[in-house]
Amino acid sequence: MPYSTAAPATDRPSAPSHHELRSHLDSLARIHRVPGAQLAVHTGTHLVSLHTGTADALTNTAFTARTAVPLGSVTKVATATAVLLLADDGDLDLDDPVSDLLPDLAGELPDVTVRHLLSHTAGLPTGPDSDSAVGTTASRYLSTVWTARNTLFAPGTGFSYSNAGYVAAGRILSEVTGMTWQEAVTALVLEPLGIVPAFLGDTAPARPLASGHALNTATGLVRPAHQNLAPVEAPAGALLASAEDLVTLGRALIGRSAALPAAVADRMRRPERAADAGALADSWGLGLALFQQDGRAWWGHDGNAQGTSCHLRADADTGVVVAFTGNAGAATALWRDIAAELARLTGIRVPTGPSADTRRGPAVTLTDCAGTYRNGSIEYTVKLDGEGKPTLSVDGDYPIPLVCYADLACDLVDPSTDRLEPGGRFHRDPVTGVIDRLQISGRTARRIGTG
Repeated sequence: MPYSTAAPATDRPSAPSHHELRSHLDSLARIHRVPGAQLAVHTGTHLVSLHTGTADALTNTAFTARTAVPLGSVTKVATATAVLLLADDGDLDLDDPVSDLLPDLAGELPDVTVRHLLSHTAGLPTGPDSDSAVGTTASRYLSTVWTARNTLFAPGTGFSYSNAGYVAAGRILSEVTGMTWQEAVTALVLEPLGIVPAFLGDTAPARPLASGHALNTATGLVRPAHQNLAPVEAPAGALLASAEDLVTLGRALIGRSAALPAAVADRMRRPERAADAGALADSWGLGLALFQQDGRAWWGHDGNAQGTSCHLRADADTGVVVAFTGNAGAATALWRDIAAELARLTGIRVPTGPSADTRRGPAVTLTDCAGTYRNGSIEYTVKLDGEGKPTLSVDGDYPIPLVCYADLACDLVDPSTDRLEPGGRFHRDPVTGVIDRLQISGRTARRIGTG
């Protein structure tokens, strides 16, 4: 059953909405076959914290408010915060060339700055996959992407979500502080916020941990999933935390905590030029994604590790912070559903994705989009079917239909439901007018061949 973490009695929301929200979290976890989940909401004046289910389906260990969940890419928020604190102290400048801070990268990409890394505007590919990066040093990892040949666009002129950029940011933390990434994030961010550190690979964790889970389609059972993030990728995804921890971090990021200077929080929340995040968010700052909802700006991040789904949203105007963790891949759908219930029960309309574009208009035929596009080792193939409609295949997987629009935006057609899901957009070269890039789910791929 779900449990409520007690804030002072006078700070609790009204009993009906509180108990109803608990009931919905429990029910939705069962519906989506998510072993355990946490939801924490700070209304600006008080905290509501709920959790349900088990942290590990094999051991049946109960979820608690303290249970730390693999955050996946929400880790990047902590990495960026640590870098911004160094900049605030004058230890580095956000517009310093990365090659000045990491001399082994000198000679290639001299125009890439720290700012570009944190806002995903460096033009870097995403980086090698985790399995192939096991045992690789950060220097060797970055050498595979830090070349002019692999860049997707000139630094500061586009957006492409990149783990490699955060591997580089983690190295900068180490070079400037003389500490490991874990030590730096702990000393600069976690401990000042009162968050007990937990990282993938901890052999003696100081707090209870949750496992990610995957559904075995043959048996119908949900079982723990192995976390395969390579150690070199830690700055991009190795942090574990609870929903309450994320609320604490979120409050700092909107200037509601003395542990983070207001100037640092303000700088992180400033949208960066050219940071068009496509299907990921409405824009991007320094380590934070921007989501628009009902005229309000919410800042945060989403993250998926192996079998987990974690989400943070914070509204600087109202002080409302919402955080969710779930320990199964299906928890992303649970997050969307519980956000809808949160709106119905409390009036807090938290965005789960970028704002919908209602002005897009009818679908158009985009015959010149067919071709092969590449981001690092990932290959995207766009072909036209017999009716001239485009399909997208990633690394040879089953092709998915695309619906394209006059502004070059495109939606993916879910093969199982025929529902349209935000995909991304094509980009034309401003000089030649030729489609030269494709952005899918926040990652940009450069065209390397025609269809």
